[in-house]
Amino acid sequence: MWARRTRILVLGGILTLALLATVVLQSPTPTQTVDELMANPSDFVDQEIALRGEVRDGTIDNSTMTFVLEGAENSLTIEFLDASVSNGLDDNRTVYAEGVLRFDGSAYVLEADVIKTSCPSKYEEAEPAA
Repeated sequence: MWARRTRILVLGGILTLALLATVVLQSPTPTQTVDELMANPSDFVDQEIALRGEVRDGTIDNSTMTFVLEGAENSLTIEFLDASVSNGLDDNRTVYAEGVLRFDGSAYVLEADVIKTSCPSKYEEAEPAA
């Protein structure tokens, strides 16, 4: 039938095509800032998006499972009812959120599936001595 060398080449080609198909089909969603998203949010409604921004001070509400993620000029409410949340979700922390953008009639809301927080800097500014 086929020589050993031909079988190995065919098998290698099939494996290479399968690997390329996996990479193409599961390419990660590019991460946007809150400001980039809010420039044209209607383009992303009902789509899976990845977003980064900073948690606004005092907006984490564990009873409604929401917080506000802000950029330099815009902000967006993040709902994390069913999300996988990493340790360290806190005020003024940089956050990566992944989920589906919805428009609830009056505002845009990201229904997050994944929330990852940045590590706090171990080189934070020291308090000035009195």
